[in-house]
Amino acid sequence: MSEAGDAPRAPWQQRIYTQAAAAIDSGRLGHALLFRGPARLGKGAVARALARRLLCEARNAAGDACGRCRGCQLFAAGTHPDFHEVSFVATRDGSKLRAELVVDQMRELSGKLSLTPHYGGAQVAIIDPADALNSAAANALLKTLEEPQPGRYLWLVAAEPARLPATIRSRCQNLEFRLPPPAEALAWLRGQGHDARAAGDALEAARGHPGLAAAWLADGGLALRREVAADLAALDRGEASPAATAQRWAGDEQSVLRLRFAADLALEQAARLTDAGRTRRLATWFDAANRTAALLRTTVRTDLAMAELLLAWPRATAGGAQR
Repeated sequence: MSEAGDAPRAPWQQRIYTQAAAAIDSGRLGHALLFRGPARLGKGAVARALARRLLCEARNAAGDACGRCRGCQLFAAGTHPDFHEVSFVATRDGSKLRAELVVDQMRELSGKLSLTPHYGGAQVAIIDPADALNSAAANALLKTLEEPQPGRYLWLVAAEPARLPATIRSRCQNLEFRLPPPAEALAWLRGQGHDARAAGDALEAARGHPGLAAAWLADGGLALRREVAADLAALDRGEASPAATAQRWAGDEQSVLRLRFAADLALEQAARLTDAGRTRRLATWFDAANRTAALLRTTVRTDLAMAELLLAWPRATAGGAQR
């Protein structure tokens, strides 16, 4: 069950929430936790629900946050003085958000955690996404982790925990989020109001990831994936121009997602083959698609980078039309 004021938690989220809450109550979890696992599985949501539970002043009979006390009301309003959340902040000119977490943010957080809690209970800090810490920020965070104080909880949320220094990971206890069983994921998607066939297609495309499947169903991503598959098939048959297709792919904000779908489709096609040569060529193209996606974050011309990649697609498939 989710707490009052929370969106209903998915079954895999509820399992981890229940496990972590019991461990915190019994003192089996230390001050530093690493919520790790694929993006869009609800790591941050579970971390915040646990934080509200810790800061509640009148838990209900089940031991969860009551939703009515001073602590819960301040938390809901985003003004609880003992809860700190660190994420991306705006650049100096305010035109966009930074792409990383910086040292000043960690120093400010360390200063807050050194103070006595305002309401005499716990202090909770969540860093999300922690895998966006730059090296200076990571070093500053390490100093805070090395000096734990009673009643202070420092929780890191990371979809790519390997990007964190080993010195930080070694000082955290792990809460691992894994993809749920397919039947549970499909039932959850159906419970969100999605048609059974569409939910199944999205879940298959997302390789069993329910959060990703739900996002694609909501924002048209699944339709975009089908469009990418049709484009690759047309290139494979010689019915489309790589340059013209690249121009179209580069014409909106979906360029990186198109490349992700294209890479996934190459991998799926390779998995169905028994021809070792074609499998190697598709694997090479898969790597090239991922490199191109990374290039799009630089000043490279999107259409030219994509045209070069798409020109190589028919050679990668060696004339094997997609099904």
